[in-house]
Amino acid sequence: MAEELFIARGTKEEQYQALLPQIEALVSGEPDLIANMANVSAVLKAQFGFLWVGFYLVKAEQLVLGPFQGPLACTRIAKGKGVCGTAWERGETLIVSDVDAFPGHIACSSLSKSELVVPLFHEGEVIAVLDVDSEQLDDLDEVDAKYLERMLKFL
Repeated sequence: MAEELFIARGTKEEQYQALLPQIEALVSGEPDLIANMANVSAVLKAQFGFLWVGFYLVKAEQLVLGPFQGPLACTRIAKGKGVCGTAWERGETLIVSDVDAFPGHIACSSLSKSELVVPLFHEGEVIAVLDVDSEQLDDLDEVDAKYLERMLKFL
């Protein structure tokens, strides 16, 4: 288990490359999904300073708020609603450069300007989504998606 987080500097890609082995060490050997989600959220918030980063878990055909870092959040999201519900329904990562331009966007925080949502799969089914919000337009991109998808495979 990792006791400390090394905050990397450099390009976004270099930061993720430094973070991946730390995340893997942090969650390896810990079987509790919620505990691992909590630590992953904390690490991403500390490293990148995202406005909001956390998980929604699939429960009875809804996404229910799980471990997160940031301001208060929406508690439940229906399948197909907002960015999170749409990523869950499609089973694919969504990158939204301007949340105000996304049809049906759910504004849990008016400070959120861009968003990225990555589904977490178990045995071919989406069991949760990782949601990342930024206060900046067009702040989240394919680099984030690539490394966050890799990171979720550790869970």
